[in-house]
Amino acid sequence: MQINPQEISALAQAETAVPRMDIYACIHKALRAFMTDTLVGLGRLDAEDDLELHQATARLLQLLDLCRSHLHHENTFVHPAIERHAPGSAAVVAQEHEGHEQAIAALATAAQQLLQCPHEQRGRVAHALYQQLALFVAHNFEHMHLEETAHNAVLWDHYSDTELAAIEGALVASIAQEEMLVILRWMLPSMTAYERLLMLRDMHRNAPPQAFEMALGVVRPHLSPTEWDKLARGLQLPL
Repeated sequence: MQINPQEISALAQAETAVPRMDIYACIHKALRAFMTDTLVGLGRLDAEDDLELHQATARLLQLLDLCRSHLHHENTFVHPAIERHAPGSAAVVAQEHEGHEQAIAALATAAQQLLQCPHEQRGRVAHALYQQLALFVAHNFEHMHLEETAHNAVLWDHYSDTELAAIEGALVASIAQEEMLVILRWMLPSMTAYERLLMLRDMHRNAPPQAFEMALGVVRPHLSPTEWDKLARGLQLPL
C-alpha cells in the first residue's frame, strides 16, 4: 500500500476545480460496498448453520458474477476509449483484469467447495476463503483507485463530459435488467444524497415508469428514514 502525499495535498485545491464526468465514481462505490459487506458477512459466518452457509456463499457468488461482468464492461467500453487516444495507457489495468478473472474463478470454485466439504471442515475452509476474499478486495480497492486517477486523467484530457456520458450510456444500455437491479441495490445506498437524487431524477424523467418504481423499491429498504425523506422531497414523492 502506498499513500500519495501529492494526491492528499491536491484535495485542498479540488474545491476550486470544475467537476468532471466520472465514469468510475458511482459503480466503484457500489463495488466497494458490496465487497466489504460480503467480506464482513463471510468473516462472521457460523459455518455450523446451513442457512447462513448457503446465504453467505450465494452472496459471494453474486458478488463474483458482478465483478466479472464489470471487468467485461470496462474492457468493452472504457479501455478502447482510452487506447484510442493514448495507446498503452490501459495496459497495466488490462493485465490486472486478467489476474482478477483468474481470482474470481478461484474464489467461485472455493465457494462451491465450502458448500460440499465435510461438516467438520467447514470452519477451516470458510476462514481460508475469508482470507482469500480479503486479499481480492484489498487488491481491487487499489485497482479502482488507479482507474479513478490514471484512467480518468486520460479520459478527461481527450473527451468532453458529453462524450464521456455517451460512453457510459452505451455501457449502461448493455446491462441486463437483473444485473442492473443488483447494481442499483449497492450503488444507490452508497451514494451521497445529491448523487442519489440526480440519478433517480434522471430515471424518473427518462426511464419507463416501471423501471423507476423498481429502482425505488430496491433502494428504499437500505436507506435510513432521513435519507429516504431527503430523496422523497427531492423527487416530490408522497412522504
